[in-house]
Amino acid sequence: MERLEAVEICAGAGGQALGLERAGFEHALAVELDENACRTLKENRPGWKVAQGDVADVNVWNPAAFRGVELLAGGVPCPPFSIAGKQLGAEDERDLFAWAVELVDVVQPKALLLENVRGLSMPRFAGYRQHVLDRLRDLGYVAEWKLLQASDFGVPQLRPRFVLVALRPDDAQYFSWPDPQPETPTVGETLLDLMSADGWKQAEKWARGANRIAPTIVGGSKKHGGADLGPTRAKRAWAEMGVDALGVADKPPQPDDTFKVGPKLTTEMVARIQGWSDDEYPWIFTGRKTSRYRQIGNAFPPPVAHAVGAAIVRALQHKGQPAERVSAEHDPIYRVLRDNGDYMNASQIERALGVQLDVPELERRISLLKRDFDVDTREDARNPAYKLGKFKAFIGQEEHLRHDMFLKHRAKIS
Repeated sequence: MERLEAVEICAGAGGQALGLERAGFEHALAVELDENACRTLKENRPGWKVAQGDVADVNVWNPAAFRGVELLAGGVPCPPFSIAGKQLGAEDERDLFAWAVELVDVVQPKALLLENVRGLSMPRFAGYRQHVLDRLRDLGYVAEWKLLQASDFGVPQLRPRFVLVALRPDDAQYFSWPDPQPETPTVGETLLDLMSADGWKQAEKWARGANRIAPTIVGGSKKHGGADLGPTRAKRAWAEMGVDALGVADKPPQPDDTFKVGPKLTTEMVARIQGWSDDEYPWIFTGRKTSRYRQIGNAFPPPVAHAVGAAIVRALQHKGQPAERVSAEHDPIYRVLRDNGDYMNASQIERALGVQLDVPELERRISLLKRDFDVDTREDARNPAYKLGKFKAFIGQEEHLRHDMFLKHRAKIS
């Protein structure tokens, strides 16, 4: 099959990269901040060009040099949108989503693939999503968001990821999201051979009890402590499957080991639950145990990346029956304010939308927009009016607060 070139930003340890490679993409460049993850990429693919450093630093790589590649892909930082965090969105110095979208104007790829956490799909970020769709439309792309569950693609884990795919109109009509697989193995089925590798006598009994899908693996960040399998609720779910989630083991259980809750997982086991495997998705992780765990836990599962990447390949090759695709509308109030460009009160917004608005709901939606955009309010006790201003997110501005905050927190960013 013809190899298609990809540039991947925020590549991590290679989960998305491996899946895209299996789908038919050849990496022209992978850019990643974390030194250990870069070593992992180089260990597995010595022929790849890997650039280490801040992806938004012009001294790290030159986006214009890769103009016209088939795919621009990435898993930009998740904390700005994470439900577990403050959901600062555009006001978070780690937010690179909007910047990655602007990168399309320079690179002009045939396709764009960005993935992030489920939090980005929530009403809190409706205006942010609408801005992204509108910007890609202005750049000549048809874009769609989709919430994908890793467990629908053979990964034994509840790992929802919010995925954005954008293509040129001629290619977009051939794109369709990948269909879920009919079956997904349980944790016990997935890990039995690893649990029994050192002769643990209780391995088969343990596997029968671990007869469900795992909770989401949480890689965490350098701001927090060592490796463990997630927050309290996740730990309880692991315990119900006979897994001690308070840390990660150095080796599999020994023949006569007994446990109060169950064995801890090794990093090899965590990688298996993330979708890596010795046969279809082999990979070697470098660094100390905590670093390996973070690399694995923060990754995009290779089978999911493979499925989405293959769908993009089919679209680029115009396989299947074409069908018109239209970007869905995520925030009509944002759209009305954007198109009008001037102050609008509730009655004017209602007329533009063609629906009656509940005033408290309108105020709530405006308050959400204010978190990611400058929204000027012309005060009137009885009838306030609103005007949409600038997007607060970092899109490459030299004066943006992101630069100073990045330098201040660089040692803890992962």
